[in-house]
Amino acid sequence: MAHYIDHPLIKSDSIEARLYQQVLAADVLKKGNTMIVAPTALGKTIVATLVAADRLDKVKNSKILVLAPSKPLAIQHESTFKEFLTVPCSSITGAVKTDERVKRWEESQIICATPQTVESDLLKGRYSLKDVSLVVFDECHHGVGSYSYVYLASRYVKESKFNLILGLTASPGSDKEKIKEVCDNLYVQNIVVKTEEDYDVRPYFNPVAIDWVRVKMSSELEKIKKHVDKALKVRLKGLKNMGIIRTVSVNKTDILRARGRVQSAIARTVNPKKECFQAISILSAVINIQHSQELIETQGVVTFNKYVARLRKKKTKAAKSLIQDPNFGKAIYLAREAEKHGLEHPKLKKVTDIIKKELGQNGQTKLQSERYVKDADQKSSKIMVFTQYRDSLEMIHQKLEKEGIKSAKFFGQASRDGEKGLTQKEQKEIIKAFKIGEYDVLLSTSVAEEGIDIPAVDLVILYEPVPSEVRMIQRRGRTGRKRSGRVKVLITNGTRDEGYYWASINKERRMKRQLIDPEVLEELNSNAIERMENEKRVKVLDPAPKKEELPVVFADTREGNSKVIRHLSEMEIDVKVQAMAVGDYQVSDEVVIERKTAKDFVDSIVDKRLFKQARSLMEEFKRPLIILEGDDLYNGMINPNAIRGSIASIALDFGISIIPTRNAQDTAAMIKRIAIREQSGEKTPIQIRTDKKPVNLWEQQLFIIESLPNIGPVNAKNLLEHFGTVANIINASESQLQEVEGIGKKTAANIRKVVDSKYLYFQNEIKEKKLL
Repeated sequence: MAHYIDHPLIKSDSIEARLYQQVLAADVLKKGNTMIVAPTALGKTIVATLVAADRLDKVKNSKILVLAPSKPLAIQHESTFKEFLTVPCSSITGAVKTDERVKRWEESQIICATPQTVESDLLKGRYSLKDVSLVVFDECHHGVGSYSYVYLASRYVKESKFNLILGLTASPGSDKEKIKEVCDNLYVQNIVVKTEEDYDVRPYFNPVAIDWVRVKMSSELEKIKKHVDKALKVRLKGLKNMGIIRTVSVNKTDILRARGRVQSAIARTVNPKKECFQAISILSAVINIQHSQELIETQGVVTFNKYVARLRKKKTKAAKSLIQDPNFGKAIYLAREAEKHGLEHPKLKKVTDIIKKELGQNGQTKLQSERYVKDADQKSSKIMVFTQYRDSLEMIHQKLEKEGIKSAKFFGQASRDGEKGLTQKEQKEIIKAFKIGEYDVLLSTSVAEEGIDIPAVDLVILYEPVPSEVRMIQRRGRTGRKRSGRVKVLITNGTRDEGYYWASINKERRMKRQLIDPEVLEELNSNAIERMENEKRVKVLDPAPKKEELPVVFADTREGNSKVIRHLSEMEIDVKVQAMAVGDYQVSDEVVIERKTAKDFVDSIVDKRLFKQARSLMEEFKRPLIILEGDDLYNGMINPNAIRGSIASIALDFGISIIPTRNAQDTAAMIKRIAIREQSGEKTPIQIRTDKKPVNLWEQQLFIIESLPNIGPVNAKNLLEHFGTVANIINASESQLQEVEGIGKKTAANIRKVVDSKYLYFQNEIKEKKLL
């Protein structure tokens, strides 16, 4: 007989009392900030629920913030916490309007959210983390680099009165440095690892059997690959003769490093040699050929042919030379002929056979008919197929449809090659249809690896192995949730499939070894504790100044996704985010700053945006600036002299100073310094330009009249056409104004009030200060 958790905030008979989950929750509450590493389906969310219930019970009137990297996962967490807890729960994502997000934050005790949305709201001052007693970072392995988890953890530690952090993941990665980075960024002091082999977990764990299914490449594919290999060999020999690479035995990483070296050489040279640009073109072609090899080896001719079609559309020298190459051209011809005759990669037949066998003649497996016939929800087998590429997804889908097997394609929201991505609503509908049995097979790209609630998958088929241990674990975790699961991985003999297979296996083993290494754990714990103490020390010894004392920086809403605003908020700057007509940051009436990364600067030269933007800056502001961020300005394909010429033109022809910075943090520091310089002395309000100044006389006249109360473009035009001049409108009486179509009594009275009232700004300001 099952026993259930008894807690004042947990609904009766809702959470089964599993000892290992209770021990994990107690461990978090006792030892502090913790990362729990456990396979999917072991109930990490239940542990978070137990910890959340205790925190809400002990820390009265506090809130719990549950962060997840995707909207579906955040909404899924909301549903879970509502199911188990008696307190108000809600979700906050970018799909929810601003006012509604603020309302949900204020009215709820459990808030499940996407980190980017919370970061944006915090930076705009919509709410704070001071009353949050627990932050849960789901899929916490994302907490590296500049991901929002990193900023939110830092801000939470500084801002909260009583902080506790819980990180959840099935796979933090095999790289020790990355694990350290995650722990450091999220202030993790304690790591707990649970596996399916632990004695206390074993009774609740559904084993997952993995079957590595080997296939042999067909003779047709071998011939196609042979010609692609020849095209590659010619180019690698050329690169070796040029001194770019030492050996023709190179992989993709080696080629990318070689390209970086050549790009650096171009950047350091005033007049780069033609050979440098030739080498860049050859290296780009090599990358294209290596990708073609992978498609032929692991995917098939249909996917390869679609890739070639995209190459034909490119206008680069590398793409053109490849299409015209006799060896590569022969491969293209053979691949077309193979597709015409229906010859495909043997994986396609293998995956079809596996699915047909699994479903059986009547859509049921023999295993299910014997064991699950009484379970109404499990009458038909559910299968997921993962593949890297949308082209392969489409190919498998068409094959299954021909065989009479009901399948659904599931991929991301981005559009590609004329095919629209799936909206979030469409994704939900597909998952719902799959759950209720409208489809037997769900075909998915990597988008379904994490964050999608598919609890009853019997079989997962990987069309190819992936070299990432994290992704392999995530894919594997789609099965074995309610009963024993199975995974079949298709491997083409003698290809990179085998290399990827061994890479993922070895990385997973290394990850497990490191997570139980006492020395590693001790180092991680000491780093997190030291950083936490430093944050608290700063918080106590260096109290934040009052907001009115801080320098003010206005940031354009389009900069919301940059990390500059985040760094500015960490530097004691009053950041105000709003739409701006010109520039990215404004620090005074005269100074506006346009921020450009090195890549964006080069792109704006190519698409001719740069000089248009420079002209707008010059026309709108007395002292405009451009910040040029990054040290890879000359690493692209454009000639460095063209870049130097553009910089010279901006400085000399437009009179705009260009300030170099290293990265987003350096940019923020520079903006802060400029703001302090501009705002030293008596503070005056900064007038933000939300619209560009009108250029033509009639535009200026419309601009003036549109600034009157309740007057839009149509009414402004009617007024000017009726009265003829701006002066006549200003001098018109209320009755005269009402003669114009669209101008009522109230609007006319408001216009006269604005025109006739005395300017009382400074008197009102003095009154406000006296009241304060």
